[in-house]
Amino acid sequence: MSSRAALCVLLVAAGTAGEQKRPPTMVPVDVHSFKVLESYSGPVSYYKIVEDPAQPFIRAVYRPPLETVTLGAEVPEQFRQRATRLRWRWRAQVLPKDGNECKEGKGDSAAVVYVSWKRGLKWYSLKYVWSAVGEKGRVCDQKRNLFVVQDTVILESGPPIGEWKQEEIDPGAEFRAHFEGGNPNADVPDLLGIGVMSDGDQTKSISAADYAGFEIGRDPEPPR
Repeated sequence: MSSRAALCVLLVAAGTAGEQKRPPTMVPVDVHSFKVLESYSGPVSYYKIVEDPAQPFIRAVYRPPLETVTLGAEVPEQFRQRATRLRWRWRAQVLPKDGNECKEGKGDSAAVVYVSWKRGLKWYSLKYVWSAVGEKGRVCDQKRNLFVVQDTVILESGPPIGEWKQEEIDPGAEFRAHFEGGNPNADVPDLLGIGVMSDGDQTKSISAADYAGFEIGRDPEPPR
């Protein structure tokens, strides 16, 4: 191979590698945009925004006998059909006593992030939880009816307390894995909302966590 041809090969390879390394396009979801979902919530909110100089965050401190309250934010229009990444940070501050989402009567979580889609009249949700004692990685409390389809996924469990953890999922891949039998070609409905919730109503115990750094986006289109 001539030196000129070899150089061309190297340049093409470098260009391909550059394409592969391009970062995804990410857009923040402002924590101030999260509002109480009144249809799913009691009358007293136990959330506040902490204006931390590093990054504002949502602080949840549930105390019994309050009713559970859920906050929600809409997904930006441009990502409802094209999102390939969803990121957030959370930290457990107080674990509900013996909280275990896979055990009847103990289903309280230090922290929950909901990811929700809608097709017609049916809502699909994945409930990612930071459990007190549940087994990390387990999927349980599966709901299936005409209007609601939901799986609970134990993403974190137990300590460390007071330390931020970063999470990232591919919403479309997660939807197909849980609700379409893993079919990579299955249609995914519009991704409409993100929610957060901390609770301790079943175990009648304090539960607290912080939420921050929500981002949604998509990977760059492959070169043609």
